Amino acid sequence: MRRPSLDQLDAGVRGGDRALLARAITLVESTNPKHRAQAQELLARLLPATGGSIRVGITGVPGVGKSTLLDALGLTLLDAGLRVAVLAVDPSSSLSGGSILGDKTRMARLAMRPEAFIRPSPAGTTLGGVARRTREALLLCEAAGFDVVLVETVGVGQSETAVAELVDCFVVLALPGAGDELQGIKKGVLELADVLAVNKADGDNVHRANIALREHRAALRYLRRRRPAWEPRSLLVSGQTGLGLDELWQAVLDHRATLTESGDLPDIRAEQAVGWLRAEVGDRLWEAFDRHPAVAARLPGLQSEVRAGTTPPGAAAAELLALFGLSDPPAPG
Repeated sequence: MRRPSLDQLDAGVRGGDRALLARAITLVESTNPKHRAQAQELLARLLPATGGSIRVGITGVPGVGKSTLLDALGLTLLDAGLRVAVLAVDPSSSLSGGSILGDKTRMARLAMRPEAFIRPSPAGTTLGGVARRTREALLLCEAAGFDVVLVETVGVGQSETAVAELVDCFVVLALPGAGDELQGIKKGVLELADVLAVNKADGDNVHRANIALREHRAALRYLRRRRPAWEPRSLLVSGQTGLGLDELWQAVLDHRATLTESGDLPDIRAEQAVGWLRAEVGDRLWEAFDRHPAVAARLPGLQSEVRAGTTPPGAAAAELLALFGLSDPPAPG
């Protein structure tokens, strides 16, 4: 299939064409240097049309029901007249690099609606439960006119801060059974939560869900607020029955209103853009480092020496960086 021109992608994204939006995201995800240059030009064209969406991150331990909840929440938002995009990040195998990309099948009802757009992407080697180009995909969805962009992450991990740095509101899902669940959720992730929702509060789980809610509310009181103007909320939800979905969305809207009234939202978006810049520089530096001829020639030998214990990792890193053209500054004095 012939690749659309930049003019066609520009017009198609602005016009809300889901097929061309998907092609645009494929372009920004490409590692081909030529495609990367085209992707940056496309993003530059579309940047003035971005920034209008409500950005929400959804995370939680595996099995917490993120996709089922998003399917139900997305339908609720569509019925309220909103256009919804979901960026669903699937885990990748560390051995094969493969990804199941099954989130779209778990949001079958939402995927059938023309006002919705679902894009599954592999996490690859990127930390934080997001794909490497989730930032760009989010901007493209905004340029396509979606009112809400929901970012579903791989799951709770030590680098989940990457998710919080992409969105306005960060929602952490928890399971009934608070004692074990509190052990499973990292304290740092709880500190990032703007909203904590105990999911699967249905059937035989209702009693356990209420206990979990009390436990989480108690835990949140001892954590420092992420935003001084916003007190994190905790509530019960069910992706199966729809319990609490209206309350969850109202919490997201109240959070946005609070950040807007306090003047924090523009500053948050600006800091996120700077973080994106730093991440992009880091990615490009790693790529240049791996491609450097002297580094590539010496790296296998140094790795063998580090494995054998004959060279300390720090000394090996210093040698490689020197070959790359970087060295530690001289000690003062």
